[in-house]
Amino acid sequence: MSVLDDNIASLNGYLERFRKTGILNRIGGVDAAGGAGRFQTISPVDKSIICDVAHGTADDIDAAAKAAHKAFVVWRDMPALERKKILIRVAEGIEARAEEIALCECWDTGQAYKFMSKAALRGAENFRYFADQVVQARDGRHLKSPTLMNVTTRVPIGPVGVITPWNTPFMLSTWKIAPALAAGCTVVHKPAEASPLTARLLVEIAEEAGLPPGVLNTVNGFGEGAGKALCEHPLIKAIAFVGESRTGSLITKQGADTLKRNHLELGGKNPVIVFDDADLDRALDAVIFMIYSINGERCTSSSRLLVQETIREEFEAKLVARVNRIKVGHPLDPETEIGPLVTEEHYNKVTSYFDIAKADGATIAAGGVKVGDEGYFVRPTLFTGANSRMRVAQEEIFGPVLTAIPFSTEEDALQIANDVPYGLTGYVWTNDLTRALRFTDKLDAGMIWVNSENVRHLPTPFGGVKASGIGRDGGDWSFEFYMEQKHIGFATGQHKITKLGAG
Repeated sequence: MSVLDDNIASLNGYLERFRKTGILNRIGGVDAAGGAGRFQTISPVDKSIICDVAHGTADDIDAAAKAAHKAFVVWRDMPALERKKILIRVAEGIEARAEEIALCECWDTGQAYKFMSKAALRGAENFRYFADQVVQARDGRHLKSPTLMNVTTRVPIGPVGVITPWNTPFMLSTWKIAPALAAGCTVVHKPAEASPLTARLLVEIAEEAGLPPGVLNTVNGFGEGAGKALCEHPLIKAIAFVGESRTGSLITKQGADTLKRNHLELGGKNPVIVFDDADLDRALDAVIFMIYSINGERCTSSSRLLVQETIREEFEAKLVARVNRIKVGHPLDPETEIGPLVTEEHYNKVTSYFDIAKADGATIAAGGVKVGDEGYFVRPTLFTGANSRMRVAQEEIFGPVLTAIPFSTEEDALQIANDVPYGLTGYVWTNDLTRALRFTDKLDAGMIWVNSENVRHLPTPFGGVKASGIGRDGGDWSFEFYMEQKHIGFATGQHKITKLGAG
């Protein structure tokens, strides 16, 4: 048997129970059916039904919010070292089931096993990192004034809602849920309806690690039902969301009446700027990796290539040759580099840009075609001869599609890079240090890498500007979102108090 055959056999073993029982909601440590019945999750590999999924409603969200509210006091007041031990056991549980998580995620989302095998382990890293921060998460400061000893502390905000997307859903769920739990919050998790499998695995792993019932609740469903109810629920104090910018705007409106705190990690149309003095071989590797890995379905993908005119022809020729050699195939084949897109709806959206590019006047230099009829496969695509006004240069396609735009000068590159509604990430390739300092200072992006692809370091802030989001994840920035600052002032003497009505 081939490795692919072995992986398919292992996957079928893992899926057998879900095919029998479906995926249920988990509320207060108990399995629960969905108030609206069930819906089906479909594999993008061959359009087959994976299993039924509980279709959650506002009533299910209400039950989960109440369970989280009830469990909050217990979890908040549990000694920090006890909470730390539980989170470490969650990390160990993820590592023990890494193959199951990766195979299920590949089948549910179409992501290649080459990348998902590492994403599961990155989820464990998230839990380990934030477990190590538990003890000092509530530490404050001593701020002495002439008459008071002022001290600050941080306290968990309360039950929070976490809404996660379908691209690398397991890793992104841990990215939000781990710091929330470390802060002492309880969670109601609404996973993307297109990728519910690994959210179920996470809540199982967490409860097996000793997480008390109700601390992590999972309600499956759709944005207009379960998602909207979560954003509006008065017991939910904050919403952490990863997804489209338009949805982020809706979440802000839905939480307005209850004054929800929101952390929104939204879309991007991220530039990678390649100057003619860069290490062009390394830049080429990074350009290809950051748009064509993870099927191009990542918010930090470098979907706009800004290449200096003096090297454009040579760089694009090498790029076309490499893109045409990228292996598209079954996601469980370890040699596959790009699998199918996640859903039919998303597949139709991505492939619609092939005609849009032609209408705009761009050239399809590579790809631009669908692959086969069985699943949602497309060839990795490169548009050249583009300018910043074209739709393919302005709109987030969220697939394995790169738009190349030439520039002449540093000022030209900066104007093009900033000429989009988004500002999540930017990538700059140059060996001129002073240029790198100037350019990154003026580039509209929350995160920038110079002479590097996206290399995530967990203590650093993650987030964007403009339509790419509000707030930051990572390190202490996560705790600032999931916790409230509290100040207490202690008088150090008998300072003068202004008397009113004393005669």
